[in-house]
Amino acid sequence: MPGPETLLDILCCPVSHEPLRPLGKPRLKKLNEQIDAEALQYVDGSPVEQALQSALITRDGKVVYAVVDSIPVLLPDRGIGTTQLDPDSF
Repeated sequence: MPGPETLLDILCCPVSHEPLRPLGKPRLKKLNEQIDAEALQYVDGSPVEQALQSALITRDGKVVYAVVDSIPVLLPDRGIGTTQLDPDSF
């Protein structure tokens, strides 16, 4: 039985169980601009205070998870809902 080819083949959102994919650089840049403007919150309501070097996004595009030191932070309360972002620019 063949195993998964990469870690992304088995990672999923801890809430919706949607598969995850890397957040592209243009979208990461826009997300970080909103973080710098103190305009984003985690799902738990606390502010996102540090810019992200890397991130994963659910396949449906609803939640972003930070990747810190090459480790995905897949905690339900640490997701960043994309409904906070302008859909036309994100």
